[in-house]
Amino acid sequence: MRVSDRSSLLTSVLLTIPSLSSAFYLPGVAPTSYDKGQSVPLYVNHLTPGLSRDDQLHSVFSYDYYHPALHFCRPEGGAQDVRESLGSILFGDRIRTSPLELHMAQNETCKAICGEVVFDSRSAKFTNRRISQGYNINWLVDGLPAAQLNHDGNTDTDFYSPGFSLGDLDDNGQAVLNNHFNLLIDYHRVGYGGKDKLRVVGVLVQPESRRDSRRLDDGTAECGTEGNLLTLNEDTDTPVTWTYSVYWRESPTAWATRWDKYLHVYDPKIHWFSLINSAVFVVFLVGMVSMILVRALKKDIARYNRLDAISLDDLDGTSAAVEDGIQEDSGWKLVHGDVFRCPKSPLLLSILLGNGAQLFMMTGVTVAFALLGLLSPANRGFLATAILLISALFGVIGGYVSARVYKSFGGEAWKRNIVMTPLLIPGFIFGTFFLLNLFVWAKGSSGAVPFGTMLALVLIWFVISVPLSVAGSWLGFKQSPIEGPTKTNQIPRQVPPMAGSLRTIPSILLTGILPFGAIFVELYFIMTSLWTNKIYYMFGFLFLCYGLMIITSAATTILLVYFLLCAENYRWHWRAFAGAGMAGGYVFINALIFWATRVSFGGLTGAVLYVGYSALIGFVVFILTGSIGFFASWAFIHRIYGSIKVD
Repeated sequence: MRVSDRSSLLTSVLLTIPSLSSAFYLPGVAPTSYDKGQSVPLYVNHLTPGLSRDDQLHSVFSYDYYHPALHFCRPEGGAQDVRESLGSILFGDRIRTSPLELHMAQNETCKAICGEVVFDSRSAKFTNRRISQGYNINWLVDGLPAAQLNHDGNTDTDFYSPGFSLGDLDDNGQAVLNNHFNLLIDYHRVGYGGKDKLRVVGVLVQPESRRDSRRLDDGTAECGTEGNLLTLNEDTDTPVTWTYSVYWRESPTAWATRWDKYLHVYDPKIHWFSLINSAVFVVFLVGMVSMILVRALKKDIARYNRLDAISLDDLDGTSAAVEDGIQEDSGWKLVHGDVFRCPKSPLLLSILLGNGAQLFMMTGVTVAFALLGLLSPANRGFLATAILLISALFGVIGGYVSARVYKSFGGEAWKRNIVMTPLLIPGFIFGTFFLLNLFVWAKGSSGAVPFGTMLALVLIWFVISVPLSVAGSWLGFKQSPIEGPTKTNQIPRQVPPMAGSLRTIPSILLTGILPFGAIFVELYFIMTSLWTNKIYYMFGFLFLCYGLMIITSAATTILLVYFLLCAENYRWHWRAFAGAGMAGGYVFINALIFWATRVSFGGLTGAVLYVGYSALIGFVVFILTGSIGFFASWAFIHRIYGSIKVD
């Protein structure tokens, strides 16, 4: 779908949701038009780890392009930082100027980037290790990442994979350094003010290793011969000359669709199979819940109301027997005087639910915006920036929900609720992120978030999110509490011991695995994109999976709560939250399985970083799905107890 189709956007969304995940693009920046011969800047970004030859991820740390051990050429006067968005910095981008000279539509053959550089033994060891770990170089030309051309055998299509290899391993397992780069840049010709203008629509790099490359005294260069591989000697100094060539190619690709070749779906059949499987599962689950609950509840409610209609003066032994039979048949009415009793730790639960509602709104709005193409990959880091700002703005939702729930629980520490709602969970997340960032900083990785960015996060938190949360809490406490349809007894009823799958741990494990199953396959692609620094853009599939997760979380938790009430267990609040929230626990377990099968770290720091961030992601999913399950169960309980007559 192209930008020019905006007029039929709504129809296209309804008819071709899956295609949105592969081709839809709304530009986040205005196109830059060049004259022939005009200088086109080439920026460099950090070096990122990728999958190595054994299809394993060996590192999670990125390194600055101008790391001293890499000996890349710097521009005259030193490299200058390029302005980046907040989200771009958080995801580790470190964009700087480079000495490479590009001129629109003018080919350059064999140019030396700078004079000869020398790799000592220490630099050689560092660089060879990065090559063996599959690190990629990242360049940017007119906002487009320099890519390597790959072929997908499943779909028999060629696509651009952002980044190109620092080096490779020869047949003997020896690291080979790529020191020559062939840039193939596609441009599109457009009419502009009666004169043709040229726009960059694609950037490919073919890296090569050439030992005999050298720079001549007159400033020209000899780029050596192909096949004469350059290896860095770890015992002595190794001279290296960096060279490049530029080839411009006119392309029919329009600027508005230039990202299409970068956005490739790996084996789309897996996505479709996952969605169909999840959809069938959800239909079966909802059907089962409907069959069990609707039929049973209709029958129970009709009997209860018919019994209550009988005058007490007319009750005889037969009527008493009927009443006893009803009580034995359905236990959920027996706890009508306790089901709306305040749960344990109501303050903590209300805080979790408030933050869960905030996450729910943030996730829904972000995924919807991304589905419509409003979070363009042309704006690097815009997705992360949007997540931060949308989450901060929805602080008012978190405060309102937390206060309203806490007041409905009968809580009296309203000042503590107002203060802790915007501070407890965000503070825990920020504190964990800060500690993990210390590990990254100690490793010397460019992925370490700078102090200024940390300060910006704190300012967004305390200047936007906290005041809005306080305002939402004030509005929530001004509202009347949500009253249950039945009165709560003064003396709590004794809860009988649970047996089988209704025990705490089995019930939580069984409830959480079903929502996780709805997002399992898509989660794999998200994890792969996150840890291998690839672009994730399949938001059409993600939108559908998010909807399936919501339905599954609600349905399974309602079923759990119904069985608990039938077993005369009215302590459903924390069980519902933890049951649906266990999906976050399975997300963390899945990350550990991914670690065991696809990740091979050689040090403790990388393992701590991976496990820490995975646990943080699992915790966020725990709060999100737990809140969905709780509110679905709360609405269900209000509905069924509001349908019976209780004296």
